[in-house]
Amino acid sequence: MATSASSFGQEWRPSHNHWLVALTVTMATFMEVLDVSIANVALPHIAGNLGASRDESTWILTSYLVSNAVILPISAWLATRFGRKRFYMSSVAVFTVSSFLCGLAPSLGWLVFFRVLQGSGGGGLAPSEQAILADTFPAHQRGLGFAVYGMAVVIAPAIGPTVGGWITDNYSWHWIFFINVPIGILSLFLTQRMVEDPPYLKREQQRVMNAKAGIDYIGFVLIALGIGALQLVLDKGQEEDWFSSGMITVASIFAAVTLISWGIWEWHQEHPIVNVRLFRGRNFATAMLFTFVLGMVLNGTTVMLPQFLQSLLGYDATTAGMALAGGGFIMLVMMPIAGFMVSRVDPRMMMGFGFAVTSSALYFMATHLNTGIDFGTAAVMRTLQMAGLAYIFLPSNTLAYVGIPREQNNQVSGMNAFVRNIGGSIGIATLSTMLTRITQQNQNTLVRHANTGNAAFENMVNGISQGLQNAGVEATVATQQAYSRVMEILEGQATTLAYVKVITLMAILVACLIPLPMIMRKPPKGKRASEPAH
Repeated sequence: MATSASSFGQEWRPSHNHWLVALTVTMATFMEVLDVSIANVALPHIAGNLGASRDESTWILTSYLVSNAVILPISAWLATRFGRKRFYMSSVAVFTVSSFLCGLAPSLGWLVFFRVLQGSGGGGLAPSEQAILADTFPAHQRGLGFAVYGMAVVIAPAIGPTVGGWITDNYSWHWIFFINVPIGILSLFLTQRMVEDPPYLKREQQRVMNAKAGIDYIGFVLIALGIGALQLVLDKGQEEDWFSSGMITVASIFAAVTLISWGIWEWHQEHPIVNVRLFRGRNFATAMLFTFVLGMVLNGTTVMLPQFLQSLLGYDATTAGMALAGGGFIMLVMMPIAGFMVSRVDPRMMMGFGFAVTSSALYFMATHLNTGIDFGTAAVMRTLQMAGLAYIFLPSNTLAYVGIPREQNNQVSGMNAFVRNIGGSIGIATLSTMLTRITQQNQNTLVRHANTGNAAFENMVNGISQGLQNAGVEATVATQQAYSRVMEILEGQATTLAYVKVITLMAILVACLIPLPMIMRKPPKGKRASEPAH
């Protein structure tokens, strides 16, 4: 089917400077991603203040993630049907109002309810922003536009633990939600003035309305139930010991059956909620794979490193968060550089370089991680690990649009955000489970050697016991305390070895991706990176 010249032959330009548009839409996305990471840090404070148990308090996170995950894949359909600017502003408004209500929540039940609303608003922010940037920037500058977006979604999780720790230590958990209100109001004001829907998006909206296509209720229900069940499994699986729990088993089967049915249903629909047929495109499918891995590595390490510093080195939340700050700083430097290069260097080569740097950094982290590292070493590890991500994130986003009609930009951005979030959830769940299981195996191995027949074990116990006796502790008590301290050392070593093994496996996984970008098509030469898909 021929594509009209009006759709692809002319480059639409926004009325306002595209950098002002980029800063405007980035504001709300940065707020949303930052809020998620801050809430993770503040969870113990919230639970204590509301009188909730640890298990109950996790619903504060789960409720947000489930509603957010449901909205992400259908955001493109909503933006097309109701207008992208209108949908984006509605998402900002819902997120802002529900943030205020979260701060006022008098009980855990009300907080969970308001978090569901907040997640539904937050789910529309990132994909809308990426689609707006893809349309606002000329194709040859699209990498720079995505650099702004990349700094929001990458830097916010890096500084979130620090900000969250500072707020909860110096004020109260209510303020982690209240700080969203002025930002949200400013975002709405600027969006109304700066952002506009391009003509071809308005024509697509009008075409859908004129076609009188019915709403794909079956597709909507299937994806909502399937994603909700999957997110529940990922968030609660480790806590419930996975498939030893009947709830997790049933939810896993339900999620698998529902999502497979949804994929088959959407493939055959003329007006689907999510255009899964885009996966027929080599670039799009490969870019989604890279986005998935990027989500796993970024979110997984963002959770793992602070846990290691707090549980084994005794860092508080604020200090552990500061150890991640170097990663945010390096991204501030690398994102503009990568954005400048992506239109001048083969983006496939850039991705290969990014995967090589990331894999090497993970290997460096695995070989230098131990219970004796200082703050500087931890900060260097995080900085090196983040240095290569810009060279993956931007080229992958740019190449994902190659061969996709502009009218489908909303679909690309929505799927990209959805896949990254699901990759992050799966990465956190998988890595947490691996850490727990490998730690148990290591403890069993080390404990087998912790007996009176092992000379090294006896020497360690006797040395600690003698030191305690010299400090004035009675001999019997000193021996008991020596055994306890040795066991604590063994547990710490078992956990550290588990971290080393998991990070090594991540390094190997990323290294396997180094040659894969070359299977993607290069963007067309000239100033247009989006072309009709035939």
